[in-house]
Amino acid sequence: MIRVLIVDDDVRVARNHQELVESVSEFTVVGVAHTAAAALAQVRGHRPDLVLLDLHLPDASGISVMRALRSATEPGTPQPDFLMITAVRDIAQVRSALHGGAVHYLLKPFPLSALRDQLERFAVARRRMQAQGEATQQDVDRLIGLLRPPAARSLPKGLTAATVDLVAGVLRETEGELSAVEVAERSGVSRVTARRYLEHLCADGRAELRMRYGSAGRPEHLYRWVA
Repeated sequence: MIRVLIVDDDVRVARNHQELVESVSEFTVVGVAHTAAAALAQVRGHRPDLVLLDLHLPDASGISVMRALRSATEPGTPQPDFLMITAVRDIAQVRSALHGGAVHYLLKPFPLSALRDQLERFAVARRRMQAQGEATQQDVDRLIGLLRPPAARSLPKGLTAATVDLVAGVLRETEGELSAVEVAERSGVSRVTARRYLEHLCADGRAELRMRYGSAGRPEHLYRWVA
């Protein structure tokens, strides 16, 4: 399981994020903090893999929390990754967060689906990094693409973010594999459309294609959610 610490000064927002994180497979919330001091204590006590970190905290900035934890970590000890979740739009703060090692920067307000998407990407990237011995340039490009995805406008021509979410939701909620026909029936789109979006999700690393060969004819394409 990927251990997550949620740090946000807004109790309601922290609760919403906790519920979302706990609904995503492979993730578990090990703590919730509303101040920088509590965040530092809980990171040292719980050793999370990922910290959802707000920049605006009552006693210090999220950037200072990230820097303190980076500098205090002993050599050879795994450091947590940081996903910044904040309303702070100052570009200097954005730069500081990314230079400090944040895997992504989500600006409030955002739909909870955006957080779910980032968590799923993080899980896929983490599995690939743990399984990888030596990386090729293609491996590096894929990992960076997973952690810092392009904007919705950069989707392949003819694809929309809403339909990506729809098709992804069908796969996510299904145990096992589905054909493009089954995805089309469950999502309400055409088979050709379902196939295009499934291919996009496979290229994105969030779905996986398996070919099932029968006794005759073309092999059947089966898809499953891997994020």
